[in-house]
Amino acid sequence: MDLARYVVDAVVLEGRSYREVAQAHGVSKSWVGKLVGRFREGGYGAIGPRSRAARRIPHRTADALEDEICALRKELTELGVDGGAATIGYHLGVRHEHVPSISTIWRVLRRRGFVTPQPHKRPRSSWIRFQAQLPNECWQSDVTHWRLADGTEVEIVNFIDDHSRVAVASRVLTVATAPKVLEVFREAGARWGFPAALLTDNGCVYTTWHRGGPNVMQTELLAAGIDYRHSRPYHPQTCGKVERFHQTMKAFLVNRPAACSIAALQAQIDRFLGYYNDVRPHQSIGRKTPRTTFEARDKARPSGPKIRVGAGVRVRRDRIDKGGKLTLRHGTRLHHIGVGHAHKGKRVTMLVNGLDVRVISLDGELLRHLQLDPTRDYQPLGS
Repeated sequence: MDLARYVVDAVVLEGRSYREVAQAHGVSKSWVGKLVGRFREGGYGAIGPRSRAARRIPHRTADALEDEICALRKELTELGVDGGAATIGYHLGVRHEHVPSISTIWRVLRRRGFVTPQPHKRPRSSWIRFQAQLPNECWQSDVTHWRLADGTEVEIVNFIDDHSRVAVASRVLTVATAPKVLEVFREAGARWGFPAALLTDNGCVYTTWHRGGPNVMQTELLAAGIDYRHSRPYHPQTCGKVERFHQTMKAFLVNRPAACSIAALQAQIDRFLGYYNDVRPHQSIGRKTPRTTFEARDKARPSGPKIRVGAGVRVRRDRIDKGGKLTLRHGTRLHHIGVGHAHKGKRVTMLVNGLDVRVISLDGELLRHLQLDPTRDYQPLGS
């Protein structure tokens, strides 16, 4: 017999007082009174333990709204696009005046079995992010791979704006070559405006400085005054935005029927670009669409031509000596160019256009730009 029944029997059957029973069993007088009252209303069955859960949750999300949240989750997932709580909240905001918080939507998804908590996952707040301040301040570009229905591998070159995340170009190519990538870049620039800088990896479609001189892409960038930057080898995080764009695009494509041709795949990608740029809210830019963010501010522009195309740019590879100098022959005279002791031992590429000399490290950093003085053997820093 449990304590509750002992207490009730002591009062009801034995006629003992509440105080006496409470002292005898080490409980409060009020608890004894509650048990006796519940017994008189419902018998012994009413004195058992009761749930402490609220009988009514006043702020519980309505079942109809929960169903709508789940339907949106399924719809977005089937489309192969982001179906997280923030995106669902954005779409609910289009339909309704009052929208539950993102945390509420997340709890609904968890309760309905759509998500599993990951307490050990690194929080986004701990990430260190870089973002250009203006549209067209910097574009990122990379090439990724995909297969057609018959197994043929094709390549997709993507350009995105670092500030707004607008996908300014996404083109399917049989093989990505420097001239073809340059063509895509020119078309994107004609439509969106050319960027002040371009950030890529070290793929040969973008850079060949480490192989003896600039390719057509680099020459075009220099001629337009576009600052060319590339990531450190084996460090794809530098181009993280375009890498993430690859993932988002492929999540969309994998939920489509396999394309039978390059034209069919391009049509699928064009459809994705329309959704990505104009419909899908982007979490990293305040839940706005990329196009809205791109059009909200003035655009950065290239700084101006850095070399004259067709002037016969000479390329020379060398290593900076222990004194921080390079040698360069102009005409019949050998000149020594000061670069600085901090760079001694570095392998560099020199771009020589008449008397205009640029010294560039293999990772793309401009170490020195000077006008060669043909009357002096040594060209000191600051000259």
